Amino acid sequence: MWDVMRDETDAQPRKPRGRHPDKRLSWPRIRALTTPGRYADGNGLYVLVEPSGAKRWVLRTVIARRRCDLGLGGLSTVSLADARDAAARLRKVARQGGDPLAERRASRTVVPTFREAATRVHAAHAATFRNAKHQAQWLASLEAAAFPLLGDRRVATITPADVLAVLAPIWTKTPETARRVKQRLRTVLDWAHASGYCTGSNPVIGIEKALPKPKAMRRHHEALPYAKLPAFLKALETASIGHSARLALEFLILTAGRTSEVVKAEWREIDDETRTWTVPALRMKAHRAHRVPLSDRCLAILREARALADGGPYIFPGRSPNKPLSNMALLMALRRMEMGAFTVHGFRSSFRDWAAECTNVPRAICEAALAHTLRDKTEAAYHRSDLFERRRELMAHWSEFVLKRGAR
Repeated sequence: MWDVMRDETDAQPRKPRGRHPDKRLSWPRIRALTTPGRYADGNGLYVLVEPSGAKRWVLRTVIARRRCDLGLGGLSTVSLADARDAAARLRKVARQGGDPLAERRASRTVVPTFREAATRVHAAHAATFRNAKHQAQWLASLEAAAFPLLGDRRVATITPADVLAVLAPIWTKTPETARRVKQRLRTVLDWAHASGYCTGSNPVIGIEKALPKPKAMRRHHEALPYAKLPAFLKALETASIGHSARLALEFLILTAGRTSEVVKAEWREIDDETRTWTVPALRMKAHRAHRVPLSDRCLAILREARALADGGPYIFPGRSPNKPLSNMALLMALRRMEMGAFTVHGFRSSFRDWAAECTNVPRAICEAALAHTLRDKTEAAYHRSDLFERRRELMAHWSEFVLKRGAR
């Protein structure tokens, strides 16, 4: 059911004040709205920006000679086009003497449980998930954290206290998981409000004010100091780890790649003629294909790896030539080498520290080598190239540095 606020006095005709706005808003303008208030699109449709920053659609119309505000749902679940269509339908019902609110209530005889609503939202968003793992995690997080308390509750009965009971036990214990659960709770309940099953505001909005402030501490991946990398690669030659894992770990260091990018690398991604490895967008954190220039040593590693591939698609196969190494294989290799708390991902930090302290290469080139997205929008606008040739020179110097001891 819609969120409704009726004026206490009958609506009176007003003298026209010029032409009424029509389709005044656009998505870019809506996204830019931050000041709390009501912003007109036209024909009684507004975007309401609340003090919490939440945004929702409101239709102001006259029902039975009383001015009413009908909530049409949050912007996360109701698009601009859908809001305009819904507003047009409701205005037509009101002009014909009907009561849109009463008709909506009558048509919604069965209010779904939170479990049913979450399942329906999950199915509706199936096409938007990054991959199958993300799709499974979306619903699994609610099954673990929310379903035990809210699963059998009707969505219209869920209160801020219920949301607090779900989030409080995990808010400081697993803050990242808690943040995702909160976001998904809001999405499900936004859908319930937009579908007419709930009145009032979404009980998730503003709930963080009742929760302890998370610690502003970010743990970085432990990195091996870059000065120790030449000695590490020398030790890697005789380490008691699998040949495929040894080659993959060295390839990762020389390319400054991420674990998943390297262990799942396929032969079809390698261009021997241009000495390039192209990581497809699906495996990249920024979801953009990334070209990596290959040094002489990288090409030598690939030649060694071909003998292990046995016709399989993966450059660094696991136990089967048709399956890649696991994501844990390289970390386990470090542990067998007794490398302490250093992590595989930390080698990217080693590269970045070396580039900053031992070269005069511009920051944009170093960030491009790591496939980082520039946070400065102005800077990013002027760097549309991937700076590939400049990066080839940088990666060649990096290879020379880490291999300077124990020539191969």
